[in-house]
Amino acid sequence: MKSTRPFSPFEWMLALRYLRAKRAESFISIISVISLVGIALGVAVLIIVMAVMNGFRHDLMGRILGIDGHIMVQSASGQPISDYDALAARIAKVKGVTHVTPMVQGFAAVDANGVATGVQIRGIRRADVEALTMVSKSLPPAALRAYGEDTVLVGARLAQRMGLYPGSDIKILGLHGDVTPFGTMPRAKVYSVAGLFTIGMSEYDKTIIYMPLSEAQMFFNYGDAVPSLEVMTIDPDKVDGIAANIEKVVGSGVRVLTWRDTQSTFFDAVQVERNVMALILTLIVVVAALNIVSGLYMLVKDKSPDIAILRTMGATRGAVMRVFLITGMSIGVSGTFIGFLIGVLFCKNIEAIRQILMKLTGTNLFNPEIYFLSHMPALMDPLEVAVTVFVALLLSFLATLYPAWRAARLDPVEALRYE
Repeated sequence: MKSTRPFSPFEWMLALRYLRAKRAESFISIISVISLVGIALGVAVLIIVMAVMNGFRHDLMGRILGIDGHIMVQSASGQPISDYDALAARIAKVKGVTHVTPMVQGFAAVDANGVATGVQIRGIRRADVEALTMVSKSLPPAALRAYGEDTVLVGARLAQRMGLYPGSDIKILGLHGDVTPFGTMPRAKVYSVAGLFTIGMSEYDKTIIYMPLSEAQMFFNYGDAVPSLEVMTIDPDKVDGIAANIEKVVGSGVRVLTWRDTQSTFFDAVQVERNVMALILTLIVVVAALNIVSGLYMLVKDKSPDIAILRTMGATRGAVMRVFLITGMSIGVSGTFIGFLIGVLFCKNIEAIRQILMKLTGTNLFNPEIYFLSHMPALMDPLEVAVTVFVALLLSFLATLYPAWRAARLDPVEALRYE
């Protein structure tokens, strides 16, 4: 037999022939199908889960950082910032900064229609509310026009709980009051509700009230100063470099905190969960690759006489090894490609699939009351998809090495002794 070049048509023909099941080899073929399905499911599930986790993180970041800001600037001494307008103007000139909001924050009690609860007051100007798209996009223009000296903006869930609507009154009681001979008297004032906003996260919609900056300064005894400035940037994932540039602009005496400092616990937990899920789901691909090992090893044992005859006809060990490498990798590549297609198509149509399943089952498969989101987001990262495909192909290749090596090391004399 004349020696053939590596990966010649003969080797491909022989490898693909081994993949086609005969009646006597049906069990081996079943193992191969299980391996292919396992790899496809592992790759598809890994792509889907990683995309959904990325979507959740992106959506939650958009909602949380959309109202809390990407960078917070405070006085290092803990005292309020009096020249906040001049400071905001300097920060706004930093590359990457999109908006700077002087803000007063504090906690207060509210009372309306016989219902009392605690809330967080955020004092900002009307122009800053308009720039806060996470809030302003849910407000009608009339509500923004009405937002002024004696009016406030109330979260929709808080309004629902207290029976409020635009134009109704709400009493706000502050812990910082006026000092009298009889002690400190809590400050209380009745405001009119200018409008109801919806952020999309129940924890915010039921606890936040926006108040004009001048009113909040008076209410919390800040005078003509603010405790902090909230800075919005182009990309929240690149805040470290922007924060360093802000520190150079503002100089000493001012502390600059990023969202990684203020929200690190929450987003670190999301990241850990995402990494653990990826590790667990990768085990599916590993198990499927082990099935390739067992199926291919059984195929080698079954085809020992054929291998021996090929060797006696002049086939090299390299040719035999390549035949079984092609056989095993055909399963791995096919499973990976099918899983890739399923994963990508599922992610592209994940919300439509959820809606169909909801109609078929009659149950809400994704409760926005629990997850704060009204849809199921999926955001595929091309690099993560590429890594998933590469890992699946690498595991498939490694799974074929030992059976292929065993086939190449087979002694023709021993294989044909009892034939």
